[in-house]
Amino acid sequence: DAATLGEALAHAVRRAYGAVREPVEGTILTVLREATECVAAQSGTEAPLAEFLRLHLEAAERALEKTKELLPALAEADVVDSGGAGYVCFVRGMYRALRGEVDTTFRPLEAERSTVDVNSFTRDSVLTYGYCTEFLLRLTTNKVDPDTFDIGRVYAVLEALGGESIVAYLEGDVVKVHVHTFTPGAVLSEMQAFGEFLTLKIENMSVGHSASTVKAPPKKSDKPFSVLAVATGEGLCALLRDAGADAIVTGGQSANPSTSELLSAFAACGTPSIIVLPNNKNVFLAAKQAAELYEDGEVYIVPTHSVMEGYAALSVITPGITDLATLTKNATRAAQEVLGGEITRAVKDAAVGGKAVKAGEYIAIVDGAIAAKASTPEDAVLGMLSGVGASDYELLTLFVGEGVTEAARASLTERIASAYEELAVTVYEGGQAVYDYLVALE
Repeated sequence: DAATLGEALAHAVRRAYGAVREPVEGTILTVLREATECVAAQSGTEAPLAEFLRLHLEAAERALEKTKELLPALAEADVVDSGGAGYVCFVRGMYRALRGEVDTTFRPLEAERSTVDVNSFTRDSVLTYGYCTEFLLRLTTNKVDPDTFDIGRVYAVLEALGGESIVAYLEGDVVKVHVHTFTPGAVLSEMQAFGEFLTLKIENMSVGHSASTVKAPPKKSDKPFSVLAVATGEGLCALLRDAGADAIVTGGQSANPSTSELLSAFAACGTPSIIVLPNNKNVFLAAKQAAELYEDGEVYIVPTHSVMEGYAALSVITPGITDLATLTKNATRAAQEVLGGEITRAVKDAAVGGKAVKAGEYIAIVDGAIAAKASTPEDAVLGMLSGVGASDYELLTLFVGEGVTEAARASLTERIASAYEELAVTVYEGGQAVYDYLVALE
């Protein structure tokens, strides 16, 4: 009822603010808090549940629009906070479901398994549970009319093929499907009559069932601690391992690992203590929550906000040391001494930090602000180095992204060497997406 939901929301506000080390207004926190306070003041706890949710949704929408006023970066870019927008979507879904406007009869998706015991399904096994099949399908005009396509056609095909636990919905011209079937080949063949696949995943649920009920205990290590780092990009992951990271969790900007993924990684380390390098300010929150939930050892978090800071932190983490509190402080200090820059391409016209940026321009981001902009990523690197006074530093480490050509990289290093003769330059093939170059100055 409304009283229970109101109490739950108020509790959520307290927990949400308490989970963030430095709460920032103008984010999802603000939207949640203001919507909760507003509906409590307007309706009290005697309102019907649907009315309570309607008022909460309207208040959340108003609070979301106000996020532009609270965070200058949002106002300059003329966007609302994405986390707040996500919360509004959740509430809108709850309200629509309560009113019967959406179908809520779907069974929950099967939990994704992180490990598979291949020996749990042998040559003598019988397929008992079928295949969990998921895919994204782009509708194509040579096969159907995407603008008038009825998702009911997908349901009809899947049901005719004996599919179970079917979830299918249409977003624009992309169909997302989850189905349990004994004949995934037939499913894919029929679905291809509507378009072409963007992603595809098929898992034998007989294997998954065995793996989920019989799990091997994590291997125990004689080491006093493990170092776990978060990164993406084959080169960056290999580099962090070479520098001393014992385990890597895939993640980073726009692809944060979940708390459960981090907990699984902690358990896999098999050591009594774990030092975590989140390497992203958003990942730090998930790491903090995972550390609080982990019961099989102590977790120490070095608050690294970038891979460059994580790489620097690894340089002072020495195996065999038992005073992990001091070691963590030293690693934090090493990370803070790094000046990091990220070179990426603007996806739309915007004004950030008082600087106008056009779509397609390359920008250098330092401490969340635009330090330089240019027509090429290499010019953006040089502009950043000039703007931050690279001559005052001794070391420059350059992590090259996946889309950078060898010729461009070679030209950039030559230009840096010519402009900053006293600067020792080290170049690594990072292989990271999104950022053409990551730059670390020490």
